[in-house]
This record gives sequence, structure tokens and C-alpha cells, in this order.
Amino acid sequence: MTTTFTVPDMTCGHCEKSVRSALGEALPGAAVTVDLSSRRVTVEGDAAKAEDAIREAGYTPERAA
Repeated sequence: MTTTFTVPDMTCGHCEKSVRSALGEALPGAAVTVDLSSRRVTVEGDAAKAEDAIREAGYTPERAA
């Protein structure tokens, strides 16, 4: 399952790295795509785990429609 989140408070390269790292720990081996300019993160795997991981990293993910 692939889920896309909008992460409005992901504003820089450090934010991107933090989100990637959190997702890598929560969902090892999952494909993660980050588009910093649109503040979108697409991840394969358990959407709830991904959302929790992004929140635990200090960001506010919103599932994209």
C-alpha cells in the first residue's frame, strides 16, 4: 500500500532528513519519496506506522486525498 502525506512543517533539508530517518526506522526497507518543494511524502507500507513515525519526529502529517 502506498500513502501520500502532506507535511506542511517540513521546510528544509534537515526536516527531510529527519522524516526519512524516522520512516526508515519505522518501516525498514520501505520505499520513501520526499518532494520538499510540495511538502509531500509518499511511503509504501503501513500508513498508520508511517504517520506515527512522522509525528514522533516532530512533524504534522496529513494524508493527501
